[in-house]
Amino acid sequence: MKISTAEYFVTESLNSIRRNGLMSLASLMTVALSLLILGVFIILVMNLNHMASVLESQVQVTVYLQDTLKEPEVREIGTRITKLPGVTRVNFVAKEEAMNRFKQRLGEQQGLLAELGEANPLPNSFEVKLDRPERVKPVALAIAQLKGVEAARYGQEVVEQLFSLTRMVRIFGVVLILFLGLAALFIIVNTIRLTVFARRREIGIMKYVGATDWFIRWPFIIEGVLLGFLGACIAVLPLTQFYSILTGQIYESLAFLPLLPKYPFMGYVNVFLLFAGVAIGALGSMISVKKFLKV
Repeated sequence: MKISTAEYFVTESLNSIRRNGLMSLASLMTVALSLLILGVFIILVMNLNHMASVLESQVQVTVYLQDTLKEPEVREIGTRITKLPGVTRVNFVAKEEAMNRFKQRLGEQQGLLAELGEANPLPNSFEVKLDRPERVKPVALAIAQLKGVEAARYGQEVVEQLFSLTRMVRIFGVVLILFLGLAALFIIVNTIRLTVFARRREIGIMKYVGATDWFIRWPFIIEGVLLGFLGACIAVLPLTQFYSILTGQIYESLAFLPLLPKYPFMGYVNVFLLFAGVAIGALGSMISVKKFLKV
């Protein structure tokens, strides 16, 4: 493409935006609103996915030992557990430490333990961390077979429900983002089509005087790219502010919720939306102008 031709396409696109001010503004605001809604759902889905990953990483196997074991036998069990595939950390919890933890959980209700006196019914145990949550069940079953192990618990029902929930969140998130992306494309295509429809006579005249399809397409594509990019720029500003306010409020009231940090997360989201705006603008223009090239 010659420089003079490229300059003509850009100039024609800018002139078209000025000539069709209201329609261009409608297209611009449609792109901005569609990408803003898409961005909000991307933020929510990505944070839900992050929370699910954090919850999965916190799943561990608690191994309760028989009270009759001697110290060398306890160390031997710990060594065997460490050698199991997927085990990343094995932490020994003495029965005294387990009792102290239990008392801390009871808080002001520690008086309930008064009848026990000096007795400690809690066993020694190991806390076993794994590299992947999928390994929890097979590792727990393997540990339960070791001599001297009373039981290996990982909250079977809760963990299985958690894994099921996280799978649903991920699948739902992908489907929702794809649906919103297609919905945004559909709305933008129809909005840009109105702009192209208003210029159908101009397209027809250009075809009759010998202009090629791509010569006619390029100004519309560049116009769509400009509107898409500007619409995305409008969307990312309130979106970034929204996430700043959201994280600030949650950190103040629900500090235990694991949110993705604003940076670099919002940088990735904003870059994605800018590329999406350009792609949707270009694709929307190409789809919209295709019908009117059949003269």
